[in-house]
Amino acid sequence: MQKIVIAIDGFSGCGKSSTAKALAKILGYTYIDSGAMYRAATLHFLNHKVNLENKEDVASSLETLKISFEFNPETGKQETFLNGQNVENEIRSLRVSDHVSEVSKIKEVREELVSQQQDLGKNKGVVMDGRDIGTVVFPDAELKVFMTADLTIRAKRRLKELQEKGQQVTLDEIVRNLAERDEMDSTRKESPLLMAKDAVELDTSHLEFDDQVNQIVSFAKDRIVLYSK
Repeated sequence: MQKIVIAIDGFSGCGKSSTAKALAKILGYTYIDSGAMYRAATLHFLNHKVNLENKEDVASSLETLKISFEFNPETGKQETFLNGQNVENEIRSLRVSDHVSEVSKIKEVREELVSQQQDLGKNKGVVMDGRDIGTVVFPDAELKVFMTADLTIRAKRRLKELQEKGQQVTLDEIVRNLAERDEMDSTRKESPLLMAKDAVELDTSHLEFDDQVNQIVSFAKDRIVLYSK
């Protein structure tokens, strides 16, 4: 059967990453975590106290930025490495969340990471989630899905996720963070969060996780059959 590229975009806290991972596993595709890449870049800049207003500082820091993914057989999950160090938990912290949209809007950062992402998808058979996957990274993707959900529901999901990792944050802090990120992501000059014209919109507010995964699996199988003819 013909392999396709699946692009999943949408707002923070809609379950894009967990859905994309499950989808890739079911289809036997490769999962590319674009969000983790931007989070890792943000952590890199924070650790090196990079002045985001200084293009030379940003360019210099990008030269030393190496992001990779490795499968951990103990957890059964793909984990993110920054310059050889496992940063999977650290990049999910509120510290990184508070700055990731600011870093993501920098043109040079996006150009570098988009180039890496496109290389990973050249042979198809990939699932990638983010905010500009269907519009910028893979505009010719055979399946594009745009996920949405109510802000409060998204915040509660994120709170549960962070608490399970031992991080102490409040629901109000997360609501504020998500609202600010929604605004920044939707209005930034470089690759704003937009739903591609040919994307399928999926509201996950009242869907159980398995239901939203199965819905997209159904979309994918239809496209695979279509492009295999």
